[in-house]
Amino acid sequence: MSRPPVNPIDPDGDQQGGSGPHPVGRPAGIKVISLVVVLEAMALLVAAGWYGLQLVSGAPVLSFWGAVFTLGLLLAFSAWLFAVAVFLFRGYRWPRAGALVAQLFMLTIGFPTLTGGYVIAGLAMLVPAAVAIVLLFDKRVIAFASRAGGAPPAL
Repeated sequence: MSRPPVNPIDPDGDQQGGSGPHPVGRPAGIKVISLVVVLEAMALLVAAGWYGLQLVSGAPVLSFWGAVFTLGLLLAFSAWLFAVAVFLFRGYRWPRAGALVAQLFMLTIGFPTLTGGYVIAGLAMLVPAAVAIVLLFDKRVIAFASRAGGAPPAL
């Protein structure tokens, strides 16, 4: 007979009462980080739509297949960010790294944008990224997002 999996956050192994794997509830930091990542994914999806529209309408490009590849990358990164947001919201451990990398990319794009004279666009990239980075290292967020994605019990 197999035993049910034990959550490392819940030392008693008591998951009765419908409280789920996280009896204390979802921290506000997880909600904010997930929202920031979803908004970034939606922005990439809008950019991919605009890029695809420009590509279909006959905008001049140096390489058609290079433009198709760029469109594919925009769509893939958007899907990846949606997955990061969903699984971070559920409390998995692996999306924390993905969210951190995405925020570091936002910082590397946001600073040149800000110093290039596009203050509002730069701040729109920098402020949410900085907030998400700070919240990613909050102890409540780390404690909540520590679930491993192991296999279900064999028996």
